[in-house]
Amino acid sequence: LKHISLNSKIPSHSSLLISHLTAEKMANKSQTVVIEFVFTGFPHLREGGLLFFILLLLIYLFIIIGNLMVFFAVKLDSRLHTPMYFFISVLSFLEIWYTTTTIPKMLSNLVSEQKTISLAGCLLQMYFFHSLGITEVCLLTTMAMDRYLAICNPLRYTTVMTPQLYSQLTLGCCFCGFFTPLPEIAWIATLPFCGPNQIQNIFCDFDPILNLACMDTGTITLIKIVDIVHAVEIITAVMLVALAYVRIIAVILRIRSAEGRRKAFSTCASHLAIFLIFFGSVALMYLRFSAKYSFFWDTTISLMFAVLSPFFNPIIYSLRNKEIKEAI
Repeated sequence: LKHISLNSKIPSHSSLLISHLTAEKMANKSQTVVIEFVFTGFPHLREGGLLFFILLLLIYLFIIIGNLMVFFAVKLDSRLHTPMYFFISVLSFLEIWYTTTTIPKMLSNLVSEQKTISLAGCLLQMYFFHSLGITEVCLLTTMAMDRYLAICNPLRYTTVMTPQLYSQLTLGCCFCGFFTPLPEIAWIATLPFCGPNQIQNIFCDFDPILNLACMDTGTITLIKIVDIVHAVEIITAVMLVALAYVRIIAVILRIRSAEGRRKAFSTCASHLAIFLIFFGSVALMYLRFSAKYSFFWDTTISLMFAVLSPFFNPIIYSLRNKEIKEAI
C-alpha cells in the first residue's frame, strides 16, 4: 500500500476492499459479547467503603434475626395461629429471601476490587428479586382484604377465612410472583449485549440492564409496553388496598367507644405502615416512565425498597403488636 501511494493512485476496487475490511473490523469490535457487568455505584475502601460495609452488614443481620424472630414466634405460639398472623409470618419469611438476593452481593462489592457479576448471575438476581417482590405485593394486597373482611364483616370472618382459604391465597401469591417475571427475564436473556458493561445501580434491575443491550426500535417499543404492564400491576394493587382501607376507616369511625376504635385501628395500622413504605418506594422507581433521576436518587430509592422496607418490617410488627412481643 505504501508503494502504491507513492507511485500511483489506488485502484477503485482496492479502495473498496480496504473500506470493507475496516468496516468489518469495526463491526466485529462493536459486537463484542459481554459476559459480565461492573457495578459503578459502590465506593472504594479508601472512600468509605468499609464504613458502608459495616453499616449494611448490621442492617442485614438485624433483618434476618428480626424476621426470623417474628416468623418463629407466630409458628410456635398457638395463640397466634390466626389468618392475620399467618400472613405476617409469611411476609417475614419472604423478607429474609428478598434481601438475600441483593444485600450479600452488595456487601461483597463494598470490600472487593472486582465489583462484577456474570450475565447469568445478573439474570438470576433480577428474577428472584422481582419474583419475591411481586409475591410480597400480592401478599400485602391479600392482607388488606383480610383486614377488610375482619373489620367490615366480623360475623362472617371465621367462616370465610378458613385455614384452607388463607393457605390457598398464599400459594396463589407465590405462583403469581414467581411466574410473572419469567417472560421478561427470558426475553432479556435473548438480547445481545455488545456495548458498555457498567451498571448504573447497586444491583441488577430491568432498566439499568436494558440500557446496556444493543436494541432496535422494535425492542424499545416492547420495553415501553412492559413498563406499562408493570405500572398497571402496581396501580391495581394500590387501588385495591386503598379502597379496602377507605372502607375500613369508615367502619372504624362509626364505632362508638374510643377503646374499640383504637383496638380496631391498631390491628391494621402496622400493615398500612409497611404498605406505604414498600409501595411508596416502588412507585417512585417503576411509575416514572421516561422521567430520569440522578444517580444519587436512583440509588436512594433502590435502597428504600430493597433494604429499608425489610428493615422496618420486624420493628413495626414487634414493637406495635403486644401479642407478638409476648410471644417473642
